[in-house]
Amino acid sequence: MPTTVDTETAQETLNIIEKAIRDFSWQTAAVLVCLLVASVVAIRVLVSLADRAMTQAKLDRGVRVFLRSGLKVVLWLVAICVLLGYLGVPMTSMVALLSVLGLAVSLAVQGTLSNLAGGILILTSHPFAAGDLVETGEIKGTIQEVGLIYTKLDTADNRVVFIPNGEISGRTITNYSANPTRRVDLSFTTSYDDPPEKVKECIAQVVGEHPLTLPTPEPLIRVSSYKSSSIEYVVRAWCATEDYWTVYFDLTEQVKTAFDKAGIEMTYDHLNVHVVEK
Repeated sequence: MPTTVDTETAQETLNIIEKAIRDFSWQTAAVLVCLLVASVVAIRVLVSLADRAMTQAKLDRGVRVFLRSGLKVVLWLVAICVLLGYLGVPMTSMVALLSVLGLAVSLAVQGTLSNLAGGILILTSHPFAAGDLVETGEIKGTIQEVGLIYTKLDTADNRVVFIPNGEISGRTITNYSANPTRRVDLSFTTSYDDPPEKVKECIAQVVGEHPLTLPTPEPLIRVSSYKSSSIEYVVRAWCATEDYWTVYFDLTEQVKTAFDKAGIEMTYDHLNVHVVEK
């Protein structure tokens, strides 16, 4: 029922505008031109003041662009209402017409509005920034650009992925670049015949000699479990975030080389069969 009433009111508004056009005169045109010029000047001044205020508030560029566009739309709607009011169109009729138009537009761009809201949320909460390595859902990559509708990122295999902001804002986001340091977690298995202290000393030497590992926090090297055919050791070393993968692969390779030199066997799952003669 309310929708029918709004539609009828909007039709009445259109009829009033049509009548005002028929009764148009040069005097009316001159006044409308003056009002239009004054509206343009006022809008430019107000938008300029808003830009200055948002710059001083150090808002994100994407948020500033969105707020600036929204302000211009609102100001132009006010200007149009002033012009139509001069033509004799009732304010209630104009509000009804705008409500019908707004409902139609919102239904047409519902998905876009969801992404727009997600973009504003991302730009204001700052879960990540350009250059950060992030993971959201099944996608992992480096952020290239954060827009109001889409976020652009590059994956490790050089693919460009555009993710709708509404989808990102509703998921868990892991930012691997947020902190300056990261912990490298590794595990190695050796034979039961190799003394644990010898194995830990060998690993500690490799970790300590690597130029990119950090002395603080102190690396952790401990026995993590006793498996059926081997002893497992956990290694936790710290490094700068940008050096993570370099340290990860270096330690993986260098520990094996150090074990070979020290005569430590990196064993695998196997079964020993003992034959007893009677």
